[in-house]
Amino acid sequence: MDHADIVQYARSLYTAHGDKAEAEAAQKAAAAKGAGDLTEAGRWEKIRLHIKELRGARQT
Repeated sequence: MDHADIVQYARSLYTAHGDKAEAEAAQKAAAAKGAGDLTEAGRWEKIRLHIKELRGARQT
């Protein structure tokens, strides 16, 4: 999965799930890491980070 695919997937996930998308990506990364699939875990972590960027800074 190249960078453009990761960006597109992150946008789609964020559009579909809103603020819950980052948590979902984090859970998938943890599950992949627990299963020993570090490549897949890395992909999900990149997706999570991009979703975090899409959300922007939280205001207090």
